[in-house]
Amino acid sequence: MDSECFEELLNMVTPLIQKQDTVMRESISPRERLTVTLRFLATGQSYEDLKFSAVISPQLMSTIIPETCSAIYKCLKHFIKMPTTQSEWKDNAKMFEDKWNFDHCVGAIDGKHISIEKPPESGSSFYNYKGFFSIVLFGVVNANYEFM
Repeated sequence: MDSECFEELLNMVTPLIQKQDTVMRESISPRERLTVTLRFLATGQSYEDLKFSAVISPQLMSTIIPETCSAIYKCLKHFIKMPTTQSEWKDNAKMFEDKWNFDHCVGAIDGKHISIEKPPESGSSFYNYKGFFSIVLFGVVNANYEFM
């Protein structure tokens, strides 16, 4: 992500993630909140690993990252459009065929484990083969790598 794109995203999410300073301490800036969230999403590092580069406690990151992800979704959801008609799905398939020589494909999907704290009373429901608790974030893209 280049700096222009980051600044644009920061301007969009700032009203949703900005916290008020108190007499006890200054709040963590929206810039720091967005930076640590994007770093977490890009690297998949644990909160424990990120605390060294972000200088934010893992406990606070477990609040900041979900809040910021929610804000990003609220700001960007109108940019993501799933095909709704049969012709749009066929156009997607045509793009895959023309660009990648891959017939009968309407989207490419991939997933990533996002580590989470163990939800209360969940047993081993969220425990994965990698040895930590997680949910899987899936994405579907068209032939031009645009999220659908």
